[in-house]
Parts: sequence; structure tokens; C-alpha cells
Amino acid sequence: MKYTEFTGKTVEEAIENGLSELGLTKENADIRVLEEGKKKLFGFVKARVEIAPLEENEKNEEKSDVAASVSEKTDGERTIAFLEGLFELLNVTACTELVSEGEKIEINVTAANTNSIIGKRGETLDAVQTLAGAVANTGREEYKRVVVDCENYRENREATLKKLAENLAQKATRLGKKIKLEPMNPYERRIIHSALSEIEGVRTESEGKEPNRYIVVIPDNLEDPNAPALEARNGRDRDRDRRDRGARGGYNNRDRGDRGARGGYNNRGRSGGNRNFNRDGKGSSSGGTTMKPSSDFFGIFLGNSGNKDE
Repeated sequence: MKYTEFTGKTVEEAIENGLSELGLTKENADIRVLEEGKKKLFGFVKARVEIAPLEENEKNEEKSDVAASVSEKTDGERTIAFLEGLFELLNVTACTELVSEGEKIEINVTAANTNSIIGKRGETLDAVQTLAGAVANTGREEYKRVVVDCENYRENREATLKKLAENLAQKATRLGKKIKLEPMNPYERRIIHSALSEIEGVRTESEGKEPNRYIVVIPDNLEDPNAPALEARNGRDRDRDRRDRGARGGYNNRDRGDRGARGGYNNRGRSGGNRNFNRDGKGSSSGGTTMKPSSDFFGIFLGNSGNKDE
């Protein structure tokens, strides 16, 4: 290599002058410091450096050294390094632990705020796991499964899904109807399929397209194969339905006192703020005491106008 000497007040300045003149960067240049600049009582001693461009084979040697250092890490260790960098970019305080690296790579994440890692129904955790799987399998011929968990979320979620599957199987058999679950990711669908494969009297099918693919629980005693599947609804939905029955045409105990507003009179003293009827069957907008309906009143509702000649 042919070295060229450059000077400056400091080593940094000398290097910058040399790289600029040679049109090089630090990555593709070999730099040797000959003398560091220093101040004297009168003036200063200039810094001196020598710079030469790297040969192509030396560049390749440096690249191979970097590749060798990377290849020394296992798939799991590379994935851990990636996740740590990812969490740093996301400003998420979390610690990663390589639990095992056998048939599958298992990684556990501990975070100050678990919601920032797990997300709604585990969506964020699933996204992190997908990225981790892509990193771990880079350059591999055979795919290795990667599982990223956060403080036993997946174990708890699996137990919840198995319990849900058992309850829906009982419901489908009791009603003799198909039951449709909400959309789930492939991992959670596998849990449902596996749980119900061990229960007699029901079978499962997946329908729809990703990301809205869902499971249908089908009982062996299905009454109408062409009937639409019932939607699996949780307790909150049922409670809300009960509260809304009055709005769909029914009424609850609190509504009974307001029946006068719907054409009748109430059970609490026959008084109300709606129209009342006097003895002549004529309406009155006052809020006084409701009079006992006469026979003419009922005659109007039965089609009798009260005229004896008709």
C-alpha cells in the first residue's frame, strides 16, 4: 500500500484532511498515527498521520472477520440480540432470556409494562415472535420454530382457550347447532382444534380467510346443517342484551310504570304524565287522575263508534 502523510492541529483534523483529499472513508482506509499534535510555549507541534487506501483483499478479510464473529453466535443468541435492539428502538424497557434452543427456540421477555409487549389479545407479542422467527431462520435450510413469551402469557392464554372450547362444545351439543368463534391467529386455532379433537360428539372446521379466519364448532346431533352458526358470545354481551330487551320491544320491571306511555295505564295508581281519557272517551293532555274507562272507551278500540244506528 502507498501511504501519504497528512498534518493538522489534532489527529482528528489530520485524518479528516487526508480522507477528504484521497476521497476515502475510514472503512476503506488504513490509517497510522505518526505524531499527535501538542501545544508548546510558543506555538504547537502539528499532528502527523499516514493514510493509504485498503486493497480489495484486505476489505474482504475484514468482512470475513465480521461474518465469522456473527456465525459464532447460535440462532437463539442472534435472535436475542435482535430483540434487544428492537425493544431499544421502540423505547420499551424489557429483558430477554434464551430459555431453550433445542427442537425449538424459546425466549422469555420480562417487561416493566407487560401490555407494551403483549398488546391486545397478544397481537404485539405475536408480531414480535414473527420477527424473531424470521431472524432465527435466516440462512437455515430447515425451519426452526421460535416461541416468544412474556411472563407466562401464552400458558395462561392456552388454558383460557381450552376452557372456552369445552364450554362451547357443551353448548353446541345441548342446542344442536353450530357455533362460530371470533377470528383467531393460527396458533390459537390449533389450540382449539386440539382441545376439541379429544371431546366426543363435536368436530371443528376453520372457515374464512386470514386474518379473519375462524373456527366453527359442529355437534354430531346437528339439527339443521344449513342453518347459520350461532356466534360465541361472552357474559358481557349477554348482560348487555338483557338490558336492551326493552329497546327491542319488551320491557323490564322499571318500564312497567310507564306502560301508560305506550297506550295503557300503569300499575302504580293509574296516574301518568301522558294522555288520559274522561268518561266521554276524549283525550286530555292534563296530568290529572285517570278516570275509569267507560264501555264507550272499549267500544272505540273494538270498532264500535258508540252510535246505536251503526
